[in-house]
Amino acid sequence: MSALIDYGLRLRHLWIAYLLAMLFHVELGLMPLFHGQSAQIESAVAPGQLPLVFWGMLLYFLIPLACLLLITYACGDADHVRRWRPWRRIHFWISIVYTVTNVPHLVADIVIPDSRSDQVLLMVVLLVIGLLINREAWCWLYQSLHVGNPHRSGPPRAGDAG
Repeated sequence: MSALIDYGLRLRHLWIAYLLAMLFHVELGLMPLFHGQSAQIESAVAPGQLPLVFWGMLLYFLIPLACLLLITYACGDADHVRRWRPWRRIHFWISIVYTVTNVPHLVADIVIPDSRSDQVLLMVVLLVIGLLINREAWCWLYQSLHVGNPHRSGPPRAGDAG
């Protein structure tokens, strides 16, 4: 019998890393301001639409924060794993959406005329962290589907006998 893996702990740390990488991505985008240069990018967004863009960005930052908090509560309620199973499923799909949305952002960072390698690298890091979150979220969900089976700590691996 193998030891149980704490996927919730892994997910909490991965989401923290993800949030930090998102903040660093924004911070690096603003660095030219501190050196007397413009951080302005060409935008097709009308000025009247900017509040909607800002609210969208805020929501995009708050969802991982909410995931982090809900995972913390779910993991702190070990006696009620089944109660948190719907959250685990929702969380898995949120993680997929975030990974999928990072792909076009990475492509955009590569193809813009004033592409910066530091920004591209951070987007690659975000994509990798997102893929790790996807994997751990799947394992965490799978683990909740096998509550009561002490011999299963995650999804079946190649070579597992059962």
